[in-house]
Amino acid sequence: MSTAWTVRAITRAMLPVLLLLTLVEIGSGLVLGSFESTLLQYPSLLVLVPVTIGTAGNLGSILAARLSTAFHLGTLSFALDDAALVGNAVAIVALAATMFPLVGFGAWGLTALLGSTALPLSTVLVVSLASGLSLAVLAVAVTVVATYAAYRFELDPDDVVIPVVTNTCDVLGVVLLYLAVLAFV
Repeated sequence: MSTAWTVRAITRAMLPVLLLLTLVEIGSGLVLGSFESTLLQYPSLLVLVPVTIGTAGNLGSILAARLSTAFHLGTLSFALDDAALVGNAVAIVALAATMFPLVGFGAWGLTALLGSTALPLSTVLVVSLASGLSLAVLAVAVTVVATYAAYRFELDPDDVVIPVVTNTCDVLGVVLLYLAVLAFV
């Protein structure tokens, strides 16, 4: 792993990643624009968009920080039976299972408080939980793959993984929320 902290080294490592992530974010905007009318029709779903992608990005970032620390300590093996890897992944999914119902309740409650609730609480909770849990599972997969790729390309996972995870979760969050809306609304 390179330890040179020069502008040139940082630019060489991060510019391709940031350019690729810019294209990924454009895709997220296109998906979001495709179901804008549904979001405007149901304000509680509109409230879910930034909270869902933000929460998933945070969960992925937590896992990325933990894996990066284990990587630097030399305790991460990337094996399917690695207790630290599996334990952290399960913890992230369990945290998502507790957080996303609260996110759904908060979105529904905020829109009810503002007098524009059109969907029942149960529907908002199902959409939030379904999209959130599936997003957490994908965030775990993206985080593990990005950490492993950083290791293989001799990049510092502290520099690469969190931007990759948060941007990918933005796109996946919008797509999975869209799919949950199609399935349950």
